Order: sequence, then structure tokens, then C-alpha cells
Amino acid sequence: MKRRSFAVIGLGTFGSTVATELARFGNPVMGVDLDDKIVGRYADVLSEAVIADGRDELALREAGVGNYDVALVAIGEDLEANILCSMNVKMLGVKAIWVKALSKTHHRILSKIGVDRIVLPEQEVGQHIAQMLHNPLVRDYVSLGNGFHVVDLTVPEPLEGRAVGDVKLLSGYDLRALGAMREGEFLSCEGGELRLKTGDKLLVLGRRADLRRFGDDLLDEA
Repeated sequence: MKRRSFAVIGLGTFGSTVATELARFGNPVMGVDLDDKIVGRYADVLSEAVIADGRDELALREAGVGNYDVALVAIGEDLEANILCSMNVKMLGVKAIWVKALSKTHHRILSKIGVDRIVLPEQEVGQHIAQMLHNPLVRDYVSLGNGFHVVDLTVPEPLEGRAVGDVKLLSGYDLRALGAMREGEFLSCEGGELRLKTGDKLLVLGRRADLRRFGDDLLDEA
């Protein structure tokens, strides 16, 4: 995979977490923040760590932000600084721009600016946690867009020995089993012959309403 370079502007909890993870994956990452102490903290972790004001287009240009493939504007709390920085990064010609939004109104403003991806981390994490709190059998889930999700479900004891292809298992839910994880090994569900074991992690594809109903019914059986 071709490595991409990233500029993360705003090294608070969210921005620094993203920046350090990207660096851990082996990507060139530049961190930008106004606070010299924060910048110093990540000087040895990131490829570059620069003290600069995201509201200042010239400062970002001199820092070399325009040379990076992707920019993440992770400035929190200061709405004006976030918007100005997003506009500046766009003016510098960065190919892909991700921005942390502070509210739905902020989201609408960023959409008008034309950034590539708007992130509402608190809302997204909150929805994620609520899904798992609602049903303890749901270990994780991923949104694929257009209403489709993949859910990682823990197989309860009542499904022990049931074949994935059993028409009674997924019929009525409009779902598709993609595979299962068992003791660190991925098992294909192709053909529907795989027999489930208690504790398997079953990966299921479908729309949210069907997945929720299936998960709730599994919980009732558990």
C-alpha cells in the first residue's frame, strides 16, 4: 500500500490520538499546534511537529501543510479557528481534508466549505457505545453507508451446533452471514455449512433495523 502523508492541525486528545496512531502505522505525519509544550511532547513521535496558528494561511504554508496528501483539522472548542483553518487548508490545495465538527450547525458550515469528510467524534462514539450497551452480544459494528452495517455478534449457547445456512437462523431478517471468528481463526460461511459454537464471533451484514431485531432476538434466547 502506498503510504500517504498526513498533517494534523490541533493536537488535543482527538488530534494527538489520530496523529500518533497514523505515525505508528508508519505514515509521515506532521502535527501542528499553537501550544509549544504540546508540540514539544510529540516532537519525537511524529515526523514533524510545528508551532503554528491554523488561522494563519501564511503560517500553514510556511510549515509545508500544502505538501501533505491529507489534512485533519482537529481544533476543538474554537469554532472560528476551526472554520478558518479548514478554509486555509483548502486554499493550500491539500487533496483530502477531514475536519472535526463541534455541532450539527458547524457540520452544515463545513459542508458549504466543501471539506471531504466531517467527523463528529463524540456523537459517533456515543452511538457506537449505545449500540453495544443496548445488546451485550454486539461486540462491534461498522457502517458501510446506504443503511448497511456489518455487526460482530457473540454466538449465544442456544445457537450451538446450528448451521449458518439453516433457513430458520437468518430468514425473516434479510441478513447475510459473512464469516465467523473462532479461537483467532476466520471461518468462511460460504455454502452455509459452518456449524456455530458458543462464543464464536459471527459477522453479519444487513440493514440496521434487521440487525437490531436479530440481535435482540439472540439476546432473548441467551
